[in-house]
Amino acid sequence: MTAPKELRVSKDRKLLSVTFPNHQPFELPAELLRVASPSAEVQGHSPDQRVTVPGKRNVAILKIEPVGNYAVRITFDDFHDTGIFTWNYLHTLGHEKDERWNAYLAELAEKGLSRDR
Repeated sequence: MTAPKELRVSKDRKLLSVTFPNHQPFELPAELLRVASPSAEVQGHSPDQRVTVPGKRNVAILKIEPVGNYAVRITFDDFHDTGIFTWNYLHTLGHEKDERWNAYLAELAEKGLSRDR
């Protein structure tokens, strides 16, 4: 996957717009990026270690930093910053946004958790 042409954070810091060459922009909510962070803290070291992250409805993006030529590190206002979002992962999130969001909401409900904490 080639690097995006543009990464743009909305003024309210709640949305990341990602534009890859020859694609329409993907708009990824900060909350989805945070709860789907590719970090070991969220994903674990195997699928059965993955954590459901509640209480992130109002999370915002503090900063985005490049990692080599293949990814960015996103720092959120809850100071989570250990996920490395590769271009492939951002592309996948863009294409699977609705499915991943619905799965997240179902997982919260199943575990009795809330987006508000």
